[in-house]
Amino acid sequence: MVAVLAILLLALTSCAQIPRSGPVGKSKDGGGGNPNNAPVFFPAPPRSGASQESVIEDFYSAGSGYEDDYAVARQYLTQAQSVTWKPDNRALVFRSAQVVKTGVENEYSFELDLAYAVDADGVATQFPAGTKEIIPVTVNEVEGEWRIAKVPDGTAIPEETFKVIYGAHPIYFYDPSFSYAVPDVRWFIKKKTVKSMTSALLAGPAPYLRGAVVSAFPSGMKLARESVPVVSGSAQVDLSAKELLEASAEDRQRMQNQLALTFRGQPNVINVQLRADQDLVRVEDNGSVLPPVLDKSVPSRQIAVSNNELVRYENNRLSPVPDMQPVAGLGPRTPAESPVSQAVAFLNGDRTSLYSILPGQPARQLTTRSILTRPSFSIQDWVWTAGPGANGVAEVVAFRPSGIAQGMAVPTVNIAPPWLTGRTVKDFRVSRDGARALVISELNGKTSVQITGIVRNADGAPKDLTAPVTLLSSTSPDQGVWVNGITVAVVRASATGMVVPELLSLTSGEPQELAPWEGLTTLSAGNGAEEIFGQSAEGVFQRVGNGWELQLKGPAEPAFPG
Repeated sequence: MVAVLAILLLALTSCAQIPRSGPVGKSKDGGGGNPNNAPVFFPAPPRSGASQESVIEDFYSAGSGYEDDYAVARQYLTQAQSVTWKPDNRALVFRSAQVVKTGVENEYSFELDLAYAVDADGVATQFPAGTKEIIPVTVNEVEGEWRIAKVPDGTAIPEETFKVIYGAHPIYFYDPSFSYAVPDVRWFIKKKTVKSMTSALLAGPAPYLRGAVVSAFPSGMKLARESVPVVSGSAQVDLSAKELLEASAEDRQRMQNQLALTFRGQPNVINVQLRADQDLVRVEDNGSVLPPVLDKSVPSRQIAVSNNELVRYENNRLSPVPDMQPVAGLGPRTPAESPVSQAVAFLNGDRTSLYSILPGQPARQLTTRSILTRPSFSIQDWVWTAGPGANGVAEVVAFRPSGIAQGMAVPTVNIAPPWLTGRTVKDFRVSRDGARALVISELNGKTSVQITGIVRNADGAPKDLTAPVTLLSSTSPDQGVWVNGITVAVVRASATGMVVPELLSLTSGEPQELAPWEGLTTLSAGNGAEEIFGQSAEGVFQRVGNGWELQLKGPAEPAFPG
């Protein structure tokens, strides 16, 4: 059994130390990352007389030593395998591991309880405890010592080590209108951050965002050299000259903006220079390209229900929604408000009908299903819900009620992605950039919390949902809200029991529990984790520090625009 590494980090400005078979020191970051915060492993070389099992264990321990292209790890390989082994192809991150004999001479399995798999572009897939991964390994005797003759590309490292030498960083793409920045979180070795970020950006978005976002960099554009040096605070991004010089001035401005957003968390990067074969390419800002909106904020007001009518809830006060006709006869529930127009949507009392309403107009029924999720508006002014279709299969449906006269058909799109087959959708919430959605669904009693990309036609109408990425929750939530561009809050509501909301982030595999509260039935979130609201029979509460503080009694099911 491979022992799980015990990690002890000393918060020193000069270095980070991790006890292992070799010391850990600081690095000088030629890749453009933070030179003072990139811990480096110095693993032990092969030991004389080590057994086959020990050589395999020690090889994977040495895989944490990425210095000099994994020079120490390559010492555990035969000469031929050392030349062909590609350690950067993927990283398998395990909770525990063991070497197992296969019954065939000199052949073994390195069996992992897999926590993450990280591909060459930093795209991480998270797995629940108990997920098994088997790596086949063959050893041969070379000059009296066992060496690994056959092993798949990539490394395998303990989860504790992974969290020390890798960091989660968003790289940024655009929504199709180039108006909003959409984060795409990747995991990179800390020492190689700036170069790795650039390569990943040029390779395009993660699978779950393909078709939902766009890049200013054309397909096929590559780095002209295998580094992105940072000189006096300037990240010098040397790109293939043909594609860069043929790009329009607007596209080059968007490229520079995209890189600047991606590098914004790197403390030693102040600005970005585009270069073609090392020659500086000046990016002229003629005012035609606006920087994309990053982490779109929402207004401070919420829409709610009080005395069976729609109301505004803001600054702990209630007020009527301007020029809105009465809806009490419909028993409104779970209201939603557009972030860009005066459109409002809500469900009826038994959650079987979706209505929209505009100032001065009567409510309009949009759809009727056996059960519907609470509505959610996108920045493109489409309102979304989900429920069983005519054949009982889960279906997501979107409507655009704004600007449609009474008696005219409301534009409608029905989407039934294959990955929702057999599932019951509990909640569907569009992100504030309009390019993604949070989907909570259930299959055979098992809940999944997932993020999907929204694919749109050229006119902005939704067309499809991408195969999603999954976030792990320690509960079985039935509703969630976006807190910011990379974090959602989820909860399993209960009018009677103790409820523990969680924050799930694309940058962390560990759910963050919020303070428990009895009887929480809904959540809403404004701008950040300090603007999370919950409701129980006692009233509306706001998250304050590590607890909840009563704000107001009366409003029901408040929701921020979106």
